[in-house]
Order: sequence, then structure tokens, then C-alpha cells
Amino acid sequence: MARKPNYEFERRERDRLKAIKVAEKAQAKKEARERARLENAGAADEADDAGDAEKT
Repeated sequence: MARKPNYEFERRERDRLKAIKVAEKAQAKKEARERARLENAGAADEADDAGDAEKT
């Protein structure tokens, strides 16, 4: 005999899994932005140092 469908539970479960996936993606993007910001700041510091050396 087939089981009785529980649409409410199934929908909650899909929404829960979707929310987890969205949160993981948002965290990964946040980390990537932070990593890019740090790399850009490091590159800007190197450019400033090179510019200072040329002026002297």
C-alpha cells in the first residue's frame, strides 16, 4: 500500500534544505569578497611602496 502524502512536511523539508544551501552560498561569497579585499589591499600597499621608492 502506498504511503499517505504529507505535503506540508515535504515542503518544509525542501525549504529547509534550500535555506541551508543559500546560507552556504552566501558564506562562500562573503569569504571570497573578504579574500579579494585583502588581496587588493596588499596590492595597493605594494604599489604605494613602489611609488614611494621611485619618488626618492
